[in-house]
Amino acid sequence: MHLHLLPLLALCGAGCVVAGPSYSLRGSWRVSNGNGSLELPGTVPGCVHSALYQRGLIQDPYYRFNDLRYRWISLDNWTYSTDFKIPFNVSEWQKVRLIFEGVDTVAQILFNNVTLGKTDNMFTGYSFDITGVVRDVNSLQLRFQSAVQYAERQSKAHTNYSVPPNCPPKEQKGECHVNFIRKVKALSNAWALRLLCDWLPSWPKESMGPDVGIRSYSLCLLNACVLSFLGAVDNASREWNVEIEASFDVVSSKPVGGQVTVAIPKLQTRQTFDIELQQRQRTVKLLVKISKDIAVELWWPRGHGSQTGFNMTVLFVLDGGLNIERSVKVYFRTVQLIEESIKGSPGLSFYFKINGLPIFLKGSNWIPADSFQDRVTPELLQVLLRSVVDANMNTLRVWGGGIYEQDGFYELCNELGIMVWQDFMFACALYPVGRSFVESVRAEVAYQIRRLKSHPSIIIWSGNNENEVALRVNWFHVNSSDLETYFKDYVTLYVRNIREIVLSEDKSRPFIVSSPTNGVKTMAEGWISNDPNSNHYGDVHFYDYSNDCWNWKMFPKARFVSEYGYQSWPSFSTLEKVSSKEDWSYSSGFALHRQHHGNGNDEMLEQVQLHFRLPRRTDPLRKFKDMIYLTQVMQAQCIKTETEFYMRSRSEIVDGQGHTMGALYWQLNDIWQAPSWASLEYGGKWKMLHYFAQRFFAPLLPVGFEDKGVFYVYGVSDLHRDYKTRLTVRLHTWSSLTPLCSVVTSSAVMKAGEAAILYQEPVPDLLKRCGGCTRESCVVSFHLSTHVDVFSPTNYHFLSSLKDAQGLVKANITVTISQKGDLFVFDLRTSAVAPFVWLDVGSIPGRFSDNGFLMIKKMRSVLFYPWKLTSKSELQQAFTVTSLTDTY
Repeated sequence: MHLHLLPLLALCGAGCVVAGPSYSLRGSWRVSNGNGSLELPGTVPGCVHSALYQRGLIQDPYYRFNDLRYRWISLDNWTYSTDFKIPFNVSEWQKVRLIFEGVDTVAQILFNNVTLGKTDNMFTGYSFDITGVVRDVNSLQLRFQSAVQYAERQSKAHTNYSVPPNCPPKEQKGECHVNFIRKVKALSNAWALRLLCDWLPSWPKESMGPDVGIRSYSLCLLNACVLSFLGAVDNASREWNVEIEASFDVVSSKPVGGQVTVAIPKLQTRQTFDIELQQRQRTVKLLVKISKDIAVELWWPRGHGSQTGFNMTVLFVLDGGLNIERSVKVYFRTVQLIEESIKGSPGLSFYFKINGLPIFLKGSNWIPADSFQDRVTPELLQVLLRSVVDANMNTLRVWGGGIYEQDGFYELCNELGIMVWQDFMFACALYPVGRSFVESVRAEVAYQIRRLKSHPSIIIWSGNNENEVALRVNWFHVNSSDLETYFKDYVTLYVRNIREIVLSEDKSRPFIVSSPTNGVKTMAEGWISNDPNSNHYGDVHFYDYSNDCWNWKMFPKARFVSEYGYQSWPSFSTLEKVSSKEDWSYSSGFALHRQHHGNGNDEMLEQVQLHFRLPRRTDPLRKFKDMIYLTQVMQAQCIKTETEFYMRSRSEIVDGQGHTMGALYWQLNDIWQAPSWASLEYGGKWKMLHYFAQRFFAPLLPVGFEDKGVFYVYGVSDLHRDYKTRLTVRLHTWSSLTPLCSVVTSSAVMKAGEAAILYQEPVPDLLKRCGGCTRESCVVSFHLSTHVDVFSPTNYHFLSSLKDAQGLVKANITVTISQKGDLFVFDLRTSAVAPFVWLDVGSIPGRFSDNGFLMIKKMRSVLFYPWKLTSKSELQQAFTVTSLTDTY
């Protein structure tokens, strides 16, 4: 068990305060290619592709086959340049620095034609001393090398042994040797033979962002402030502390004295400290104690309490009249990763306690929201992260093949109560451990921890994605005689460097070396476990596209499932923007090109055919839309079945397995318009899966399934107290909107945070009870109610494949739309039972209160929440409704 008491965290980024004036270089720059044949305006933050697109020199990079057509951009060398006048007298200051918060990726920096240095890691910041070269009017150039060619040269220079994978599978259409450059893997789409990472285009690119600027100072510069609690707490007294770390660059030859006053008004806390800064001193640490007599409200994950934070001011009053003040938000919460013995089961548990409460982590995996990060606006982040909590999720895993997200992402997670499992950016590959590479990684890890550790939302660091299991099962077909070399390299990189830095920089949250991993057992087995995907330890990743996803017995009854999923196609309105008429077929060249997972389109088709009829309409466009719809139905139903299995496995051990305490499906969001595992399409539109997630992640949920001919219903509760519940089970015939019969159980106590059997009956007895029912002619619905105003969503169980359903007829569904304040009400009326009713308003941004549902009543009202201004007439014009029999 790891105990991390973290009265957290004030928010403050690197370089957040300067002693003297500063000047931002965001805005207009010039961009030119290697031979000078192209020169055009560009923007910082921004990238070359965006600059070319904005000038009309290329089409939308996402349109049709442009990821291949524009590969020449990533093979060229590009230069960003600007001339500028500094609006203050730099001679008045002892030190002037040029600060970059991110450079992607390999660039030579020239200031007034003087080479300052080079960059080779997009995941860290850079700072250059320009005191001796700065003038009133200055020139700045960043000469970018092609990241593709740089990675190839680095790989060729590594002559001792190969570091696989060299190149990705051909269907991924990616670049080679990306493990030799510290650049976002997701945007270069080149990884191992693992076919779980193949969902995006290849866009190696040169870019600048998020910020660049000039900072001046004399006595000292406050480089960064990171305020966090690092664990010296008396558990008995429960005394909360806030540890403040402030990093300075002191240029004065004499010590700089002064005082620091820390005030947290709502906690009646005000403390003053004397400090003395020596030349070059980097860090000042202060411990602010909160009185035990003060009630401290805690930060809680979504669904478990409020996300309370407290305003705190930190005022430095230093010699020479230098005053530096920061106002920040401080949070208090604890996190524990519990790995302990479980009665009746070999192995160890793997679950999280937040503020002492065991919490089931339910959510998804986050990938970069766009290949071009200058497109990721605060508004887009708000849509995506708001959709997380609207679907009753409490956790996102920031996947290790993407990026360390921008500050706004984590700040929103803090505000919304979204817990973050944070991978370091290593995924699906082996990596070199040469001195320069490791030094770059060490700088990256230290930079990111200092930047991010102040966020209460982050509850765990993970060293990499799938690299432990890749070595153990030898994904890359390394000669067995050479495996020991790669094992040693793995330990060198992730244990002796990354882990060492994490434990030094942040003792406030747990660290695991990989995902999946066996946790403490992996440590005991020398950091590469004999079976990293064991159901008895740690977390697992699970994918199976060939077996029937309706069969819950195929899923692992593991401790924690941090990846699992199925693909689907995005809606036609999303695809239409980046395709043309000849592309609108499931077998088109575009459909094949857009699919980066080997055999992915066929796998979806095969899974659909297990339980549904394939589209029979002859119109090609209608048939393509029907296939899109069916892949979304299949994906939603598959992940519903799998997630409900994990949700109901939390409180039981069966055949030595169980106590599942986390379900994070792959993946939440999309990086472009293509088939993928996502539940949110590119731009944020909800797929059917996301509406299903809103139901299967509900705080009170009935789960139905069959085992050996017996129908069971479990109750699953994420509520904080026990409730008396009643379960209502109804049988409906496919041919009638009137329920055939109902069963209401006697009142039973549903315990907080647990899962328990509430109902069981042999299916033949259930069918006989109602009379006139067969597996093919009937469907079961069920819901939970309590003695107070708490209800579950209505769930359902299919007694047969829907392709065998008897009595299903084509439903005529009509709609009346009305406006109610900022919302719109869709009143639906159906002529028959309708499975998977799908409401669509095309490209109008927003979401429905429910969708993809089984309509078993004649009338139903659904709300539409618009994300931008729209009108009733616009919605009426765009609206379509589809149910399963419409595809027949």
